[in-house]
Amino acid sequence: MSFSTMGQIILRRESFVLTSPAGRFRLLAMAEAVSWAGLLVGMFFKYVMIGNEIGVKVFGPIHGAIFVGYLLVSLLARGPLRWDPRTTLLAFVASIPPFGTIVFERWASRTGRLAAAAPQPLPTL
Repeated sequence: MSFSTMGQIILRRESFVLTSPAGRFRLLAMAEAVSWAGLLVGMFFKYVMIGNEIGVKVFGPIHGAIFVGYLLVSLLARGPLRWDPRTTLLAFVASIPPFGTIVFERWASRTGRLAAAAPQPLPTL
């Protein structure tokens, strides 16, 4: 393994650090996409293959909770990442189509909208 490959692996691992708004956003964006995939598989089995609802019953609530979490973390990341209203709206809209959160996360990362800010503690309620 070359040093550049090791550096990319280390850099990618650090992008999911949960002490930063960008890390929390990345984690929820990926989780939202994975839960979408699970829900789509469940819907495929329910409506196309065997008519069994178990996949939808399992992945529906999971996806719903992660969806709401993604919207909340997007809202909380808006300030520390200095997103303008357009970027925030794009983050919200990206949650609707399947895998849109991954597309948005890649775009935001590429354009510097997920630039590493100083780590901040999780908000307390």
